[in-house]
Amino acid sequence: MVGVKDVVHVDGMPTRAGSDVPAEVLAGAEASVVGRLREAGALVAGKTVTAEFAVTAPGPTRNPRHLGHTPGGSSSGSAAAVAAGMVPLAVGTQTIGSMIRPAAYCGVVGFKPTHGRIPSDGVIPNAPTFDTVGLFAPDVATLAPAAAVLCHGWRASGEGGETAGRRPVLALPLGPYLDRADAEARSSFEERAGHLAAAGFTVRRVPFPDDFERVVAEQRVINRYELARSHAVWFPRHGERYREQTVAAIREGQRMSHDAYAAALRARADFRERLVAAMDRDGIDLWITPAATGPAPYGLKSTGNSVMSLPWSYAGAPALALPAGRAANSLPLGVQCVARPGADERLLGWAPDVESVLVGASAPV
Repeated sequence: MVGVKDVVHVDGMPTRAGSDVPAEVLAGAEASVVGRLREAGALVAGKTVTAEFAVTAPGPTRNPRHLGHTPGGSSSGSAAAVAAGMVPLAVGTQTIGSMIRPAAYCGVVGFKPTHGRIPSDGVIPNAPTFDTVGLFAPDVATLAPAAAVLCHGWRASGEGGETAGRRPVLALPLGPYLDRADAEARSSFEERAGHLAAAGFTVRRVPFPDDFERVVAEQRVINRYELARSHAVWFPRHGERYREQTVAAIREGQRMSHDAYAAALRARADFRERLVAAMDRDGIDLWITPAATGPAPYGLKSTGNSVMSLPWSYAGAPALALPAGRAANSLPLGVQCVARPGADERLLGWAPDVESVLVGASAPV
């Protein structure tokens, strides 16, 4: 049984994208990701709630770990459905932090593959050069077989000695990026990094990226510019039905010039090259970071802060959120593992070893 985020078309089920726009306006052919799941024997249990058009206006879903807190966004329904035990697997999408953050907030595993590894046809776009289809599950063992079915050109993780016989070298990206995590999340993350080192993992501390504020700004240009173009037909006809957060984002994108967008795309390509070069230079297999800036915030008016996912989504790199203990208020915390673009098999091949240490570190004594 699988839940499917309501920006992904499923035959026989209307797609509303969390909006008041009529379903017939948004209708389209069933997404390839759903077809692949069906061919593998999955049954679609139903659609899951999304923030409006997978942007920021939250849906009604609450966090199963504490109903007064947000489940995150925009893939809120998919993360919550897995956390509540409604389905063992759910499909989500991530533009910036729409899977990794909800996974952390709800205490489940979330996988955002390399951009483009899972086909995105049949998915209502937000920003197409960022939008990535991914998965939620209660653990890596449940998620990994589905990833192998869905990701294009999947190779067994042990082929050619990719992950067999060695543990990955882990790196903490020191600097203004990591400083965005709140004190509790940072303290918990440092403790988990210590557990990984004690378990035999090599853990390095590497300053990166040093121009994080520029990365944030360039990402926003690309995201908003593409969002406005994605809604170039629907918004003029149905804009009165859009929520104010979505309207503001689209209006911002409409004001952005093509020259600014083209410059931001060049900056992104440069950042991706620098990311890979840093991993080569320092012998890094996986970056590890907090999966969110802290536990799920109280209230349902916001989906939380996506900044811990931002540079990795900006680069199109694969990322995995793993549950990693709880905050003082008992809400889940998570650790994010990030591989170089295209190394999805290695990421999931190494994930069980990392997961076992994090689970052991979180178990009551």
